[in-house]
Amino acid sequence: MTDVLGDQTTRELAERAATLLRALGADAPEPGALAARTPITGGQLMTLSASSLDEVDAAIGRAATAFESWRTVPAPGRAAVVRRLAELLVTHKFELAELVTLEAGKIGAEAAGEVQEMIDICEFAIGLSRQLYGRTMPSERPGHRLMETWHPLGVVGVISAFNFPVAVWAWNTAVALVCGDTVVWKPSETTPLTALACHTLLRRAAADVGADPQVHQLIQGTAEVGARLVDDERVALVSATGSVRMGQTVAPKVAARFGRCLLELGGNNAAIVTPSADLELAARAIVFSAAGTAGQRCTTLRRLIVHADVVGPLLERVEKAYRQLRVGNPLEDGVLVGPLINERGYAGMRAALDQAVADGGEIVCGGERVDGFGDDAYYVRPAIVRMPAQTAVVREETFAPILYVLAYHDFDAAVALHNAVPQGLSSAVFTRDQREAERFLAADGSDCGIANVNIGTSGAEIGGAFGGEKQTGGGRESGSDSWKAYMRRATNTVNYSDELPLAQGIRFE
Repeated sequence: MTDVLGDQTTRELAERAATLLRALGADAPEPGALAARTPITGGQLMTLSASSLDEVDAAIGRAATAFESWRTVPAPGRAAVVRRLAELLVTHKFELAELVTLEAGKIGAEAAGEVQEMIDICEFAIGLSRQLYGRTMPSERPGHRLMETWHPLGVVGVISAFNFPVAVWAWNTAVALVCGDTVVWKPSETTPLTALACHTLLRRAAADVGADPQVHQLIQGTAEVGARLVDDERVALVSATGSVRMGQTVAPKVAARFGRCLLELGGNNAAIVTPSADLELAARAIVFSAAGTAGQRCTTLRRLIVHADVVGPLLERVEKAYRQLRVGNPLEDGVLVGPLINERGYAGMRAALDQAVADGGEIVCGGERVDGFGDDAYYVRPAIVRMPAQTAVVREETFAPILYVLAYHDFDAAVALHNAVPQGLSSAVFTRDQREAERFLAADGSDCGIANVNIGTSGAEIGGAFGGEKQTGGGRESGSDSWKAYMRRATNTVNYSDELPLAQGIRFE
């Protein structure tokens, strides 16, 4: 394989990463055993010290101590930290976005969009700080008031994944802070530099408004570090984003100690395209949803269920667009598809394609590794695969740009096919038939947490609660009333009379 980028480019990227960290206010990290690599070349940018288990314990302790006073700060006062963070993110938007590109391989537009999501959730959380509403209910007892109030929960442990190295942290942290919680963050071990930058910005935001910087703690390292966070009884809520396998490990451990979990796990997302659909609109949405971020989004479109009458013309449009996608260095203008995160991602894609062909599938286009980026960088052409049926490999989530195409004849059968996977995150239908649209959104339609009409499966807005059902974990982050996951509820009864009546008319005299 020709090494076009190579060691010299890696050195240049390492120097750029160091420059960006300084611009974001972060001190040069202490060298250690944790390697920060770039998928652009596969080379090492620098090393960092991983957190020891004792350091994890100490970080949780600092967060627990900070919570004692942080929870008593009025919510609008807590929002001052988030407001200042938003201002810093606006100022440093493109430096942080470039660091995301270096470490996660996203193209510039997507990286900048991710930082914009951080700004948006900060704005949402600032408004939320004045809307942590309880409710008052009529009491059956004279002279009594019955109400529900919400209070800070405690220490929130955030475990995030490489594909959205900063946005998911911000979703959790901005909301948790205004709710009165403190945060301990364990980022993906593949994106430690973006984590260091975000931690620095938040600590600076807290200092700028006179708040306790200890409300946020950063721990870095492998799964062992995350496991220590999960097991600690001082952590009231564990919000974890990652694979189904990871969730199957985390959830029982947290449940065993009666903690809370907020899980955002796998997504095997599908779109149904009906005969009445606008095929040009559908094709554009499909290409972005399936090929964006090199297929490494939890909301990536992985299954395309198309009516037999339009599968030919739709596939022709999508294939044409796929063949025009520019795959390459995400720092270059005009590139639409960057690299896979590492060799493991590429190996998973190749294994899935081989199995799909063995199951009778036909690769329409894509799937090849793109040469010219070095032996340790993994660039691939997004693949389209026609499948005769929804086989086991189609029912699995492969975190790579593979789009499986299946034909259908009956809409009810298409919905059933759509739902016949273990995951339940995002979904879409393309139709101009109001009955089909409503059927898809009905109780017996899509079984996903996100169901869209005439837009793709990716690109969720922060105003709506984000998350899914089944093996996706059932959690909800970001907008709507997702704040309730970060708080505890109390039911209060106030007796302002001189009597002591009991509920349900019970007399005890």
